[in-house]
Amino acid sequence: MSILFERLRGSFDVKRGVMLAVTLLSGIIFTTGVQAQAYPSKPLRIIVPFAAGGPLDTVARIVGQRMSTNMGQSVNIDNRPGAGAILGAEVAAKAPADGYTLLVAVINYTVLPAMGNPLPYDLWRDFAPVSMGVAYPIIVVANPSVPVNSLKDLVAYAKANPGKLSYGSAGTGGGTHLAGELLKGLVGIDIVHIPYKGSAPAMTDLLGGQVQLMFADPPTALPQVKAGKVKALAVAQSARSALAPDIPSATEAGFPAYDAYSWGGFVVPAATPADIVARLNREIVGAMNTPETRDALLARGAEPHPSSPEQFAAFMRAETTKWAKVVKDSNIKAD
Repeated sequence: MSILFERLRGSFDVKRGVMLAVTLLSGIIFTTGVQAQAYPSKPLRIIVPFAAGGPLDTVARIVGQRMSTNMGQSVNIDNRPGAGAILGAEVAAKAPADGYTLLVAVINYTVLPAMGNPLPYDLWRDFAPVSMGVAYPIIVVANPSVPVNSLKDLVAYAKANPGKLSYGSAGTGGGTHLAGELLKGLVGIDIVHIPYKGSAPAMTDLLGGQVQLMFADPPTALPQVKAGKVKALAVAQSARSALAPDIPSATEAGFPAYDAYSWGGFVVPAATPADIVARLNREIVGAMNTPETRDALLARGAEPHPSSPEQFAAFMRAETTKWAKVVKDSNIKAD
């Protein structure tokens, strides 16, 4: 688990979060007008900037179903894949700021500004954070033909064979790409990045030997690891993950600075009224803290990390700083 996620989790005590939500909601009841009292009066939608069936699409559906039950309105999933998650953000930024449209914010949004290309939205101007959602610890996996069995082995082999290993990712600027570039910078190895249009085709080529490595999220990696089709070398964090307790951590392998992950959370258009943001935060946090939802997310390789809006904003700013350095040092450019 990364230090950032530990701080987020440690600072958001569930009981205090519920008490804060109740206090905020009490204030809303006495101070807001008919619009807030009637909310929600129609179905909500959650925009997912990826195709249906992916890890974050699944998260949105699980959380949305619980929200629908609790709020008494349908929560519809609107998949808007394209342009490295940019299309979904553009659609969400133009949506009415009335609390009926949410966007699944992803790690890409804190990386893209550093990549130089103009964007049709601004993360801080156009969106208001609601809650952190989930994290996916990165698992370093290798094709069985690669003569390594640990992260330490991999680093040594890559140094002895510069440019001969390649790794597939779900696309430029995402967590599965950045994890590879972060390792390259930390240990000084030369491995070649091959971007794909998603984790599934990247894993297909890893299995086929077209690429030798992948820095994969648990939903992509673990089924293949359990089937014995790829070798798991390490989880890129300081401690072993509850999702994969048999896989050593990067710290155990001697690389304590190697901390990589993918994540997703929830934002709304920036002008959404504060009382509605508070209500949505209460609903999302409440949904994610139910045992059924937590178990469903963990079963799909996602670690739940609900938070306050302020904590999610601070987390995204820290991410922006962290990955901007990686982008600059690795000279990553948008596709």
